Amino acid sequence: MSTTRSTALNLSAPPVMGKIQNRSLIIGIVLGIVSVAGALLRTDEFFRAYLLGYMLWLGVTLGCMAILMIRHLTGGAWGYVVRRLQGAAMRTLPLVTILFIPIFFGFSHLYIWARPLNSVTDQHLRAHLQQIESSYLNVPGFIWRTVIYFAIWNLLSFFLTRWSRQQDRPPVVDRSRRFKAVSAAGLILYAFTISFAAIDWVMSLDPSWISTIYGLIILIGELLSAMCFTVVIEKILINYQPMSGLLKDDYIHDHGKWILTFIMVWAYFSFSQLLIIWAGNLPDEITWYTRRLAGGWEFVAIALAVFHFAVPFLMLLSRPLKRSLGQLVWVAILLLVMCYVDMFWIIEPNFSQTITITWLDIVVPIALGGIWLAYFCRNLRSLPLLALYDVHAVEVLEPGHE
Repeated sequence: MSTTRSTALNLSAPPVMGKIQNRSLIIGIVLGIVSVAGALLRTDEFFRAYLLGYMLWLGVTLGCMAILMIRHLTGGAWGYVVRRLQGAAMRTLPLVTILFIPIFFGFSHLYIWARPLNSVTDQHLRAHLQQIESSYLNVPGFIWRTVIYFAIWNLLSFFLTRWSRQQDRPPVVDRSRRFKAVSAAGLILYAFTISFAAIDWVMSLDPSWISTIYGLIILIGELLSAMCFTVVIEKILINYQPMSGLLKDDYIHDHGKWILTFIMVWAYFSFSQLLIIWAGNLPDEITWYTRRLAGGWEFVAIALAVFHFAVPFLMLLSRPLKRSLGQLVWVAILLLVMCYVDMFWIIEPNFSQTITITWLDIVVPIALGGIWLAYFCRNLRSLPLLALYDVHAVEVLEPGHE
């Protein structure tokens, strides 16, 4: 790739991302103040809403990192054009790490195992908590495991970002082996750490219930939300240079196929968990579903089956739709909303037997999202939208500049 070409191309993010950054930050700060007021008035509801919002934005962050590593292993122009977009999401990990701190202060409001045993009235549950507290679920262990999770995720982000930055200046050096090595190990580490994090942070809300596939359901949900987020940002960027000339229908088609794949895997994991538990008919396991299929929660479950799987699945069978970013983005937005509903359905029934949604369940996730999105836009604007001195850049740039 010539120096002349590199100087002729303007690969910086369009000014609209600066406007989105400012507006998102304002929304995040204003609603953050409202959320703090809610924390003082309705502490229990606040921490439930905070965990809900946190898991949603953590999912986009880690999902983008995982897809980025998949692209480094498999190659392909589909991932090259959105590599910096997903890298910007991945680089919000320092912010996401800091945002976890409030959950430490909400231990007793969220987790029954973190409360004094004499406060538990159920004798069977108290005996179970006494057993698991000495082996796994205890506050020191929770904290140390959390530190390890974030250390691994931030370390992976550090190496992927460092080597990516080196591809913004000449000469062209093939760093594929480095990326593949860290991505191969990184995907394995990601799968294990997010599985254990899901157990610690979400599944332990009901310490009497276990599921061996639970971590994979959370994992695939993160990949799905990350790809949907990618499509939404693509829709914004395609109206401006350089993405308007680089984001081809074939790449959009590939992104749509990834979304379809993640939908089917999510449905498979979710149904497998239900089928195995229901067939086993064990009281300690089946109660998780009986609680979520009564008191109004059954309507949420039906909505998930219809709008998180059936409707988008049927829509994404259409090849023209997957190649049209204007249509695909609406499917992505629908799925992002359903990812929120799915996480709400997972978390909230642990605290309420009948369907209940508070204003904090809306305000707190949006507040976290505003702050996260502002930081994402900052990251996106700090680097060129394409790694110009990547050896694979010619696959995308040459056809459009011959």
